[in-house]
Amino acid sequence: MSIRIDGDKSGAVPDRVRRILRGPRPEKVPALVGAAVTLVGLLDIVAGVVPRFRHSRMHSVAEVLPGTFGPFAAAFSLTVGVLLLLLAHGLKRRKRRAWRSAVVLLPVGAVAQLAYRSSWLGALIALALLTLLIVHRSEFAALPDPRSRWKAVANFVLTGLGSIGLGLLIVSSHPKTIVGSPGFGDRLVHVLYGLAGFEGPIDYTRQASWTVGYSLGALGWIIAITTVYLAFRPEHPAARLTEEDEVQLRGLLAKHGARDSLGHFALRHDKAAVFSPSGKAAVTYRVVSGVMLASGDPIGDVEAWPGAIERFMEEAKAHSWTPAVMGCSETGGEVWTRETGLDALELGDEAVVDVPDFSLSGRAMRNVRQMVKRIERNGYETRVRRVGDLDAEELDRIRRAAADWRGTETERGFSMALGRVGEPGDEDCFIATAHKADEEGAAPGPYGDIKAVLHFVPWGPDGMSLDLMRRDRAADPGMNELLIVASLTAAPGLGIKKVSLNFAMFRSALARGEKLGAGPVLRGWRGLLVFLSRWFQIESLYKFNAKFQPRWEPRFVVFRTTGDLPRIGFAAMQAEGFVTLGLPRPFARKASSKRATSPCAHVERAAQPVA
Repeated sequence: MSIRIDGDKSGAVPDRVRRILRGPRPEKVPALVGAAVTLVGLLDIVAGVVPRFRHSRMHSVAEVLPGTFGPFAAAFSLTVGVLLLLLAHGLKRRKRRAWRSAVVLLPVGAVAQLAYRSSWLGALIALALLTLLIVHRSEFAALPDPRSRWKAVANFVLTGLGSIGLGLLIVSSHPKTIVGSPGFGDRLVHVLYGLAGFEGPIDYTRQASWTVGYSLGALGWIIAITTVYLAFRPEHPAARLTEEDEVQLRGLLAKHGARDSLGHFALRHDKAAVFSPSGKAAVTYRVVSGVMLASGDPIGDVEAWPGAIERFMEEAKAHSWTPAVMGCSETGGEVWTRETGLDALELGDEAVVDVPDFSLSGRAMRNVRQMVKRIERNGYETRVRRVGDLDAEELDRIRRAAADWRGTETERGFSMALGRVGEPGDEDCFIATAHKADEEGAAPGPYGDIKAVLHFVPWGPDGMSLDLMRRDRAADPGMNELLIVASLTAAPGLGIKKVSLNFAMFRSALARGEKLGAGPVLRGWRGLLVFLSRWFQIESLYKFNAKFQPRWEPRFVVFRTTGDLPRIGFAAMQAEGFVTLGLPRPFARKASSKRATSPCAHVERAAQPVA
């Protein structure tokens, strides 16, 4: 007897049928396995926590899954369920260690099914999953992430809280067997004692006491074992910029640094670099929450960019990191999408001022011109110099002032921030400072007469890019405008022909949405951006940059799939310093209560651009 599958008139088998016969594609296996393991884990947890579930129709499915057998069904079910949930994420990310753990756990579940319940069906399910993992073992080859003690602390806190919640459910899931009427405090104490392996204050009749005790003890062991493993697991080196990499990057910037205004920011010490096989190009990146985040265009010769991009993608695949590029130019986006098959989306615009075309004259510059003249009449003077021209004492004052005037506990910036001021090797950077003598009889400040600081990094031989903007909160409003104008005025004497200012997210949407004739969708999108500007200063940063009549250069985000965008956006906010997942600092310095109320005060805090 033969089976014939009809196709179209030409006899071809339909694609839908061919996909069914072929089965899931290998690259989809990790996601399928991870989803299956998640489902198994949830069912095991529910089976162990809710007694009625063990007598329902769902139990006919759950009881043949690995982990629910014999007199220790509840405790073993919870243990296996939690472990499978912890493994599921690693399996989805193709992690080799998660694969090894699952390969060890599944045979144990199969043997347990046969030894304790004589359940061939349960053993076959475990062996089927095991077979699937072994057949597709090449798909689970991702290297481990860099070791971090904070991951162990986070695991202890999160797993502990989850176990306490599950423990309260376990304690309360046997109401008919509880002796007396213990309150919430007694139940919580019983859970905490049980997690530590001790008997709590609540008594049960029948065998419920053993069930609760074993279950809580199993949860306690899970907390201890997973935390110890994360704290002492074999270390995988964290990505960082080595001295050799920095020397090689500086050489590439010396030859090709004029191509991208963000090139010098590749020298951040918290970035790593991958080079093309020829060494003529490089991509710098930082790994945040499993996202391999590059910024700007590749460094070096355009002809060698594909080689560096290929190395970047190989590194992302080796660790199962999500590749992404923040703030690349249109040329960079075209190369990235062509070489990798990734997609690109316009993120915003970079404000670039051509120095020969800049002038304070004209109606468009009236507000800036009046503000600068008013500040100068109040006794402020400006100085624009290279870092190498400053003496050590003044450089130290500028560095301390920039740190103390930061306004946030963490240094913000990633794609358009260097993260340091005046360190060795940065002598070719630029410093613009505003000065005002103290009033007679007043005690001198800790930073002398310095009232505001702007720091620029080189952009090739004839350009510079704005890095940070800091000012004394007690100084007059308009310090940023004053120093930008001073920098643009002094630029010709420093050999500078172009200056890159801040990056304005969604600038085109804001500009088009306020024009006459804008449609309802565009106006609605602009309204949402204005609303979000209350926290992220999107609109205010755009308007601040627009004061100087720049030309706008579009910048793009490169990503793999649309589903990755939320994760990439969250990782970018972490990298930029807008989201901090570290533990709170109990003795952190409180922000100054003297917050400036001028229109530029919030711009200073947003000067480390969002990417």
